[in-house]
Amino acid sequence: MQNIGGKIFGALVIGLLGTLLYLTVFSDGLGKGPDINITNSQGQSFNLSKPMKPVLINFWATSCPGCIKEMPDLAKMKQALGNRFELVAVSMSYDPSEQVDQFIKRNPYPFIFIKDSDEAIAKAFGGILLTPTSFLIAPNGKIVYQQIGEVHFEQVAERIKQMSPQF
Repeated sequence: MQNIGGKIFGALVIGLLGTLLYLTVFSDGLGKGPDINITNSQGQSFNLSKPMKPVLINFWATSCPGCIKEMPDLAKMKQALGNRFELVAVSMSYDPSEQVDQFIKRNPYPFIFIKDSDEAIAKAFGGILLTPTSFLIAPNGKIVYQQIGEVHFEQVAERIKQMSPQF
């Protein structure tokens, strides 16, 4: 009876090691940034599938208290790290356009705002339903961080610094 238990345990360990090997070596991990072009405030365009520098995408809504609460901290991170990364705030399709415009006018944060009125961006990221939801995309286009809820600022800032040492 002990021999059968040992074999089952051994098979379980081998299965777990195989899964770990697949996830770390062969899979895309959190996936790849979608093939979407974004234009920054200087009129420069970049694609999320290969942005050439880190990009933090933040899905938000004016009706989301957590989203509104983290906006000043997102702005501080952008100011502290400057051109090391792009920050794109994507408003949800259900957010009234006039309400989003008023919020942006009252809060001129130093990042790119995009209205996702047709849900194309939310769908490209797998169908975003909850806000805030954030993704950090590496310069090679791989998604290296995903968070439902408020951003872990220290963790994200450290990742951005690691991915953009030239600045």
